[in-house]
Amino acid sequence: MEITKATATSTLAAAIHNLSLSSLSSTIRPRPRPYSHSGFSKFPLVSRPTSLTATCSLPNETTTSTTKVAGADTSLQVKKRAADLSPELKGTSIFLLGMRGPLKTNLGKLLADALRYYYFDSDSLVEEAAGGEFAARSLKERDEKGFRESETEVLKQLTSMGRLVVCAGDGAVQSSTNLGLLRHGISLWIDVPLDIVARGMVEDKTQLAASESHSEVLEQVVATYEELRAGYATADAKISLQNIAVKLGYDELDSVTTEDLALEVLKEIEKLTRVKKMMEEAARPF
Repeated sequence: MEITKATATSTLAAAIHNLSLSSLSSTIRPRPRPYSHSGFSKFPLVSRPTSLTATCSLPNETTTSTTKVAGADTSLQVKKRAADLSPELKGTSIFLLGMRGPLKTNLGKLLADALRYYYFDSDSLVEEAAGGEFAARSLKERDEKGFRESETEVLKQLTSMGRLVVCAGDGAVQSSTNLGLLRHGISLWIDVPLDIVARGMVEDKTQLAASESHSEVLEQVVATYEELRAGYATADAKISLQNIAVKLGYDELDSVTTEDLALEVLKEIEKLTRVKKMMEEAARPF
């Protein structure tokens, strides 16, 4: 079925109602649309260059303990930076773009928890409003235009609210309307190497046919990425997993933790809010 505004609204309301709100001190409420000229982002585009894994054995107990301490320290850094940044954000929502996968999902949940925001996955909301994953897939196959309109309606509801971290689906970057909606928050491209994305899909059997091999999945991922890359590139900033690994001196990309990613995201958001504040001050009349 096509998702109407009423359906999207009721689905989102039900999803919010089902969240555990005990740890959140503030309520979600509609926010006025920020002023923006056509073609101009609320935040200027910033171009960027493009589960801890520890090998354990009995003689390396000290190394393992050090790794755990480092992980705990990183978690504290995330919470402290988020607490410092929160007043500057003023409830502005954050939209995570990029290929779908567990890394992006875990990042979104961690950011929401650290910032005391609500977390949503727009694809999951579209599926819920359509009546489930199978119903959403069926709608897409028989009426792709209607499916895309459904994605837009869900995105409209999400962008009318504040204090959200949203893992945005691919539909968010496939139309000028949806790209315009993302301008009402901060959009970040989470750039993960495609072989890692493919590996995550192979491990998550629910997304694939049983007969699909890693090479077949990787081929599909590459094709999808090439189709969506221009949309991802409209984000306010790009967070590269590979760049973070190099910056931290990791030999393996798998060594980059969700906390490492979150710290880099928070640093980029801090830069964006600082630039926005400078622009606002420069625009004030003397």
